[in-house]
Amino acid sequence: MVTSIIEKLKLTRTSFNALLVIFLFGFDKVLAFVRTGIISRQYRDEVHLLDTFNAANNLPDVLFALISGGALAMAFIPLLTEYLTKKDRAAAWDLFSRVANLAFVVTAGFAILIAIFAEQIAARVIAPGFPAEQLDLLADLMRLNLIATIIFSISGLVMASLQANQHFLMPGLAPAAYNIGQILGAIFLVPVFGIQGLVYGVILGASMHLLIQVPALFIYGFRWTPSLDLSNTGLNEALRLMWPRLLTMGGIQMIVILRDNFASRLQQDGAVTALTYGWMIMQVPQTLIGTAIATAMLPALSELAARQDWKEFGQAVERALRVLIATSLPLAVIMAAGLHPLVRGVFGFGEEISLLITWTARAFLLTLLGYNIHELAVRSFYARKEPLMPLFAVLLRLFLFSMMGLAAVYFLRSIGAPMIALAEISLLVEAIVLFFLLSRKTHEPLRVGRPLVLSFLASAVGGTLTYFIAVYLPGGAISTALIGIAAGGLAALAIVWSEVKLLFRL
Repeated sequence: MVTSIIEKLKLTRTSFNALLVIFLFGFDKVLAFVRTGIISRQYRDEVHLLDTFNAANNLPDVLFALISGGALAMAFIPLLTEYLTKKDRAAAWDLFSRVANLAFVVTAGFAILIAIFAEQIAARVIAPGFPAEQLDLLADLMRLNLIATIIFSISGLVMASLQANQHFLMPGLAPAAYNIGQILGAIFLVPVFGIQGLVYGVILGASMHLLIQVPALFIYGFRWTPSLDLSNTGLNEALRLMWPRLLTMGGIQMIVILRDNFASRLQQDGAVTALTYGWMIMQVPQTLIGTAIATAMLPALSELAARQDWKEFGQAVERALRVLIATSLPLAVIMAAGLHPLVRGVFGFGEEISLLITWTARAFLLTLLGYNIHELAVRSFYARKEPLMPLFAVLLRLFLFSMMGLAAVYFLRSIGAPMIALAEISLLVEAIVLFFLLSRKTHEPLRVGRPLVLSFLASAVGGTLTYFIAVYLPGGAISTALIGIAAGGLAALAIVWSEVKLLFRL
C-alpha cells in the first residue's frame, strides 16, 4: 500500500518518509503547546515551581539520552540496517534484544544511584542557585522522573529499530502519545497531587510512548532474545560504535545541564522556564525540518554506506543540506518577527515573563540553522560508522558554550536567559566543522552557495513583511501576528522554492 502511494505521488521512499515524519512531528508539536499552555496557566502565579519541575527533568533526560535515546539509537540504526541488508530480520531482532536488555539494566542501575544521591546532585550540579526548599522539591521530582527514564530506555530503542525497518508511522506517533499522557496528568492528576501530578503525567506519557509502538514490532516479526551475553559479536560491535556516541551525547547533555545551572545563578524567577519554553519554540521548526529530514535520511544513508555507494551518498547529503539551508534562516527570522503576541496568548503569563520568553526564544531561533544542519551532519557520520568526528566537534562546542554562558552570568547578567540561549550559536560552529570534514571524506565539495543566497533574501523579505503586518495591520495582536507569519512565510517560500522542492527528490 505504501509503495503504491509513493508511486502515485512520484516521491522517493526517503522523501515520503520525510514528509510523513514532518506531519507526525507537527501533530506532536501542536499537542506539546496544548500541554505547555495548560501547565503554564496552572502555575503562572508560581513560576518558581515551573522552574523546579523543568530543572528536575534534566538529569533523567540526560540518562535517557546517554543510555538509549541518543547514544545507542544513533549508532544502532546503521548497524541494524546493515543486518537487514546483508543478513535477515531474525538476526536483526536478536541483536536488538541483546542491546535493549543491556540498555535496560544499565539505565536502571544509574537510576538507582541518582535516586540515592538526588539531594546532592540537585544542590551541586542541577541548580546550585536555588534555595533549600526548592532544592528538596527538585530532588523529589527528579526521583519520580527516573521511572519514566527507565521506560524510555526500551522505547527509544524500539523507535530506532522500527526506523531501521523503514517504518516511521508508530515512532512518529509515539511522541504525541507522550504528550497526551502529560496532558492527562496536568488536567486530572495535578488537582490531586499538586506539582507531583505533572511527573505522574510524564510517567503515563512514557508508558504510552512505548505501548503505541509495540504492535508494529510484531508486524516485522519481532522475537525477543532473553540474553545478556556480552561476548556476542553483534553486541560488541554496537558497543564499539556506542562509546564515542556516548561521550558525544555526554558533551551535549552537559550543555543542557550547564544551561539551567547558569540560569539558576541569575537569581531571576522564570529564567529556567524561559530557557525551557524558548527552546521548545525553537524546536518547532528545528524538529519539523531538521530532525524530520535527518531522521528519514539516516536509514537511507546507512543503506548507501553499507553498499559503499559514496557518490550517491554525497549527492543525497547535498540535496538534504540545500533544503535545510533554504528553509532554516527564513523560518527563524519570520517566527522571531511575529512571536511576542503568540507567546503571551499561548502561555498566559504576564508581560514581564512573556517578554523574557520571547527574547530567549528569539536568541534560540538565531541558532536554528546550526541545529538543522547539525542533525544531518551527525547522522551522515554515523551512517558511515565514523562516530569519532562528532565527538571531536562537540568538544569545541562545549568550550564555546561554556565561555559564553559564564559571560552571561558574570558580565552580562542584565541580558540573562537570552544570552545563555544565544550561547548555542556554538552549535553552528560545530556543524560547519563537521561538514568541512564530511566534504573531505566524500571527495566532493558540498555546493551550498545558491541556497545560502536565496535564504538570506527570503529572510529579509519574509521577516520585513511579517513585522509590518503584525505591527500595522488593524486587528487583534494574535490574529495580525498569525497573518503576518503566514504572509511572510509564503513570500519567503516563493523565493526559495527551487531549493525546497528538492525535498521531493531525497
